[in-house]
Amino acid sequence: MRFRRTNRSERRGAGRSRGHVAHVDRARARDPAAHRRCARAARNGADRCRADLRSRGDHRLQDRPQGVITYANDVFVRVSGYAEREILGSPHNLIRHPAMPRAVFQLMWEVIPAGREIFAYVVNLAADGGHYWVLAHVTPSFAPDGSVVGYHSNRRWVPPATRRTVGDLYARIRAVEDAQSRTPDRIAAGRAALDAALADAGATYDEFVWSLAAADDASDAPGSAVAGVR
Repeated sequence: MRFRRTNRSERRGAGRSRGHVAHVDRARARDPAAHRRCARAARNGADRCRADLRSRGDHRLQDRPQGVITYANDVFVRVSGYAEREILGSPHNLIRHPAMPRAVFQLMWEVIPAGREIFAYVVNLAADGGHYWVLAHVTPSFAPDGSVVGYHSNRRWVPPATRRTVGDLYARIRAVEDAQSRTPDRIAAGRAALDAALADAGATYDEFVWSLAAADDASDAPGSAVAGVR
């Protein structure tokens, strides 16, 4: 399958960080069974276990360059299930879900420190062990001298069909990563698997994201037909 290229104005119109650590243990402690159930669902590309984001609006985060959260709006607080005091000052991996491929985060951390924006599909971990999918638009924040001083992330709802499409790709990449024993090898293997999947589709990661996002926008338009199987 090939993906349609989109221009910068289309990307702007569609939407206006490392390691799996102790936050997962906290989620397991709160509800171990729910955590296991939702982790399996996210790996299989199923709908997330938390309430629908569509009626809640976009949620926003701001980070320092080190990945420490400095701001979260009230929508993010509600959807993540954490209290604001638990979020502010915490590392961004507070919400990292074990089903997210390391390779996607590596791609993100190649792009944004260089002063460029990225749009990425991300499955996040909630405080109760549940998960929720977002289309994240991550942009760098600049000091007067042009240096990167932080990052802003604006996230929007992802429809079920797109969650399944992206979840299937991410599950295949995670399986390749999990077959390795060392973190550097996992990242390298995952990136190779991601690049191979995109090459087979004749697309870059940006084109993959915006092909899905454009189809979602079209299906939401008044009078549009229901999107077909991708």
